Amino acid sequence: QVQLVESGGGLVQAGGSLRLSCTASGRFFSSFNMGWFRRPPGKERAFVSAISGNGDKVYYADSVKGRFIISRDNAKNTMYLQINSLKPEDAAVYYCAADRVMFRAGIRTVENEYAYWGQGTQVTVSS
Repeated sequence: QVQLVESGGGLVQAGGSLRLSCTASGRFFSSFNMGWFRRPPGKERAFVSAISGNGDKVYYADSVKGRFIISRDNAKNTMYLQINSLKPEDAAVYYCAADRVMFRAGIRTVENEYAYWGQGTQVTVSS
């Protein structure tokens, strides 16, 4: 079982930056590919970014490429999402998630491939 806790959300002006963290419990954090998803107000949850277990592969949704940076520190059981050049459309509840399969070779972008979820952290963007 993997338990995830997000932090770092808040109110930021458009154009600003924010770093989200996702801390995992358990000893096998590095065995899981990890992902970030977000749910904007009134919309469905959508894929944002993902990273392989050892951090050598990353993947981004087109809408965040060049602005968001995903990373992880396996020694700290923590994944990060650096959000730069915030836009009003980035406002959402951000969720971190762990792949349902350990040591999976490929990164997944679909929700149902992730079995473990955090409670979410709110990012609000003021214009």
